[in-house]
Amino acid sequence: MKPRFKTKKIRVGDVAVGGGAPISIQSMTNTPTKDVAKTADQIDSLRRAGCGIVRIAVPDMASAGAVRELKRRAGIPLVADIHFDHRLALEAMKNGIDGLRLNPGNIRDPENVKKVVTMAKALKIPIRIGVNAGSIDRKKFGRPTAGALVRSCLEHVRILEKLGFGLIKISLKSSDVPTTIEAYRLMARERNYPLHIGITEAGTLFSGSIKSGVGLGILLWEGLGDTLRVSLSADPVREVLAGRQILRDLGLKKEGVEIVSCPTCARTSIDVEKIARVIEEESAGIRKPLKVAIMGCVVNGPGEAMDADLGIAGGAHEALLFKKGKIVRKVPAKRIASVLLEEIEKFR
Repeated sequence: MKPRFKTKKIRVGDVAVGGGAPISIQSMTNTPTKDVAKTADQIDSLRRAGCGIVRIAVPDMASAGAVRELKRRAGIPLVADIHFDHRLALEAMKNGIDGLRLNPGNIRDPENVKKVVTMAKALKIPIRIGVNAGSIDRKKFGRPTAGALVRSCLEHVRILEKLGFGLIKISLKSSDVPTTIEAYRLMARERNYPLHIGITEAGTLFSGSIKSGVGLGILLWEGLGDTLRVSLSADPVREVLAGRQILRDLGLKKEGVEIVSCPTCARTSIDVEKIARVIEEESAGIRKPLKVAIMGCVVNGPGEAMDADLGIAGGAHEALLFKKGKIVRKVPAKRIASVLLEEIEKFR
């Protein structure tokens, strides 16, 4: 893995971003922001799953007004997603938002952009310039190539730079993996602002997780990325869990339960898939690093999963429970999942 690309360090609330700070996982609420109760509950669920920064849509003044109460309840930095109306950004900042996501170009009036930047500068609120394939000017840039994404983004960045604003974070997202990767590579040659990485509109939980794992994995391996989002057509908590998995698999974050399970064969006599799925779902909220192995037979069980903190190896009517490669006791087949969960709880 290449060394991390050296970016400027900024702060989104109390979370450091860039400059070598740990990579943060982001997600976005999908509840109506003005429904404070529902949105606050979702933010709390995201926080408990391991989300570091949450973005909320602010499409109207009611939503901007809700920021104050959401911020009071959140316990996590909030970023307001702003489009077209500069007044929404001003109101969100008055109410304590920790960051903004906007493109100065779609506010259009330079004076209104200046008002937003002046307040953000005074309050030390960072602004993320987020460009995707659907937001570029097709008349000016044509197809949404990597180069077009970068040139479009730099137009917006220069607007802020001319106003003396440097608390900038950048994202360049496409639903096409190669385009996204190349866009971030190009931007890293142009500026050293922190990079928020992601594959936009990646798809369903299954296909989107794979697409995001490929794209984000390559970027992170190349040292690019200070925050990330796995964009899925699914419960936002799933985005956070997928992000945790990607970072953990690359050795960039050590938290949560890592499940090692065999692909099964004719020797398998327990339902490995079902047991693994139950353990994965029930242990999703655990943050402590823990490696759990679920092996279908005793042939490769404890030996192949020697470095697991905890695991089972299936037999005809029972399984062997082992810890750090040492067999502890036998477990009836029908109690495998419940016993594993009981043992996992002891590691909390």
